[in-house]
Amino acid sequence: MTLNEILSGRLGFGTAPLGNMFRAIPEDEAFATVEAAWERGIRYYDTAPFYGAGLAESRLGQVLSAKPRDSYVLSTKVGRVILDEHEEAARDLGEKGGLFEHGNPNKILHEWTADATERSIEDSLKRLGTDRLDVVWVHDIAQDFHGDLWLGKFEEARTGAFRVLSRLRDEGVIKAWGLGVNKTEPIELTLALDEPRPDGFLLAGRYTLLDHEHALQRLLPMAQEQNVGMVVGGPYSSGVLAGGTHFEYQQAPPRIVERVDRLKTLAARHGISIKAAALQFSLAHPVAAAVIPGATRPSRIAEDTAALVETVPAEFWHDLRAAGLVHSAAPLPHNA
Repeated sequence: MTLNEILSGRLGFGTAPLGNMFRAIPEDEAFATVEAAWERGIRYYDTAPFYGAGLAESRLGQVLSAKPRDSYVLSTKVGRVILDEHEEAARDLGEKGGLFEHGNPNKILHEWTADATERSIEDSLKRLGTDRLDVVWVHDIAQDFHGDLWLGKFEEARTGAFRVLSRLRDEGVIKAWGLGVNKTEPIELTLALDEPRPDGFLLAGRYTLLDHEHALQRLLPMAQEQNVGMVVGGPYSSGVLAGGTHFEYQQAPPRIVERVDRLKTLAARHGISIKAAALQFSLAHPVAAAVIPGATRPSRIAEDTAALVETVPAEFWHDLRAAGLVHSAAPLPHNA
């Protein structure tokens, strides 16, 4: 079963913001946002223990546990076990320092062993109020969190999480597994292994209008050759493509702001929204199975669903390429 066959629709909902990623979100606002996604027909939901130290999973579970389980697809991640004790010192999150500072105060154990993987899944099921998961991603075994130590984390996952998830898939407990990362190299390394074999991957921030060239060089040709699907995370590049000020989870630097301004000017010239350009670009690659923007307000969900079906003229994509705003090898909608 391919990732495209497992996922329900091309537009999913990424729940990292529900873990209070950039601000403390009131409970009623978080619940209303998930309900809005449901009412708009979104049936694929992605989450992780890391998002607010269990907060996003709990909030998502509060809403989805009241829905028919067979009517939606659910993915979460392994690599972080949420402990009962509270964190006293500031968390060391590599390049992502300060992320989820408004989330739960629980201590987080970063571990990709077999035992930690099984415990993580059990805890996620409880927080989500469900009896099963559809897809499980191995989370953040990459340079942005671990620097030069990332290969050691990868090896821990290869001999631990990878094998556990392969077994669970073969037993029919889950439908698929793969990596959920912000860098291409761990996925490339996984695809080069003889075993275990992933079914797909969630790549956040690396296949967007602002950053896609590196993924096109090696990763996506490998994935296409092996029939491995991609879920595109962070299609708005942490929000800067959707009116926010963050890029790569930090304040956007001037060079990024300038590029976004050029993109917005071109979109305005053609009378389209920048969200439509961002979502439809990310889905144009043959490997892309779904895109999962995050949101914390119901109105954002309405914008996302509208953007997915908005008519974008072929002339926009031609002008985008002519302006050098996308790589020459990037597939574009309408074969532009």
